[in-house]
Amino acid sequence: MNKSDNSKFPLVVIVGGGFGGLEVARKLANKPVEVLMLDKHNYHTFQPLLYQVALGSLEAESIAFSLRKNFGRQRNFRFRIAEVTRINSEKNTLDTSVGEIAYDYLVIATGSTTNFFGNKDVEHHAMPMKSIPEALNLRYLIFQNFEEAVLQKVKDEREAYLTFVLVGAGPTGVELAGAIAEFRNHVMETDYPELKKDEVKIYLVDFMPKTLATMSGPASMASADYLKKLGVELLLNTKVESYDGDVITFEGGKSIRTKNVIWSAGVMGVIPHGLSKGVVERGNRIRTDNICRVDGSENIFAIGDVAAMITPETPKGHPGVAQVAIQMGDNVGKNIIHLIKNEPTEPFKYNDKGSLATIGRNKAVADLGKIKFQGFFAWLVWIFVHLFSLLGTRNKFIVFLNWMANYLSYNGGSRLIIRRFVKHVPPHSADYVTKGE
Repeated sequence: MNKSDNSKFPLVVIVGGGFGGLEVARKLANKPVEVLMLDKHNYHTFQPLLYQVALGSLEAESIAFSLRKNFGRQRNFRFRIAEVTRINSEKNTLDTSVGEIAYDYLVIATGSTTNFFGNKDVEHHAMPMKSIPEALNLRYLIFQNFEEAVLQKVKDEREAYLTFVLVGAGPTGVELAGAIAEFRNHVMETDYPELKKDEVKIYLVDFMPKTLATMSGPASMASADYLKKLGVELLLNTKVESYDGDVITFEGGKSIRTKNVIWSAGVMGVIPHGLSKGVVERGNRIRTDNICRVDGSENIFAIGDVAAMITPETPKGHPGVAQVAIQMGDNVGKNIIHLIKNEPTEPFKYNDKGSLATIGRNKAVADLGKIKFQGFFAWLVWIFVHLFSLLGTRNKFIVFLNWMANYLSYNGGSRLIIRRFVKHVPPHSADYVTKGE
């Protein structure tokens, strides 16, 4: 698969339809290039709301948007469902599941996956949540375990099914812990009258001494306070040692019986084979120069979670957040055109627009530059920013209606178990299989 027939324009291949990949393609609209995007799914996922899909508050379709539809009016854009198996930089080609693809410029925007830090027991038994398939698997597991708890006649036998351990107190862990706590406090006894709220235990674990460690001190303290008021027990300065599917054990000997361990303690970049190991930094990220170009390459770029631009200001690279990917995508789109025209390139400079996290109804924290605030107003800002960032008018409308229903009734969402979840392979891939029954 190569350029369109008779095309004289360079071909830019973008691997990944996340925030960064979308921005590169947008920047190249109506430019003298052809754009080919490859992704193993035909949709973009709005990852910040995956936790609401996992709890049944939102349906998966409302946070996904067709990549073809998004670029339907961009004449120089094409899309293929494909997985890249190898980069052949010496001949400017990719080995993919749909054949060999040649490129003039390559943008690696493959994002990240869950990092279990080599703990195979945890990897096999814990639940990650980095994609829509994983969020749906988590939803089915959670509500299957509630159904199992109803069948147990003795409280001790229900304990493991009703205990939730979330590992990683970053935004994902904090937001999911708050969502589970609100389900327990306001919905569970309506859906499951046989169960009592005080039987459900929620633990948020992190080896760091505070929640939301990458945010400001006030945001961290407020989030911890909100979680405690919701009934979440914080286990900070605590490192996971093992998990066998029934008991999670921590360094120091403490253990908890649970069927629900959700892992968001770290991520690692997803890198196709073929690049030199010498350009791979800690966290499986690709080292780049100041225009996001892979070290040692003239025409391969890496952006977003998979990129590591090491500078004195960013010795560990930039944070793995959507704004970094978007701004890198914008920069790479511009610089590819500069390179084609033999113009000077523009170095990447990250403009930190701030961080937000919600901890349930009317509770959120916001760090917007020097302005830091918490509570109801931060929650409204969080709602506005996330609605504005969603792709598709229909998705914005559906999500807003769902949020309104949840807010007014305390009992929105469907919480359906469409297919039974049975984990029968290690969840290393974002698309490990669920077995229908």
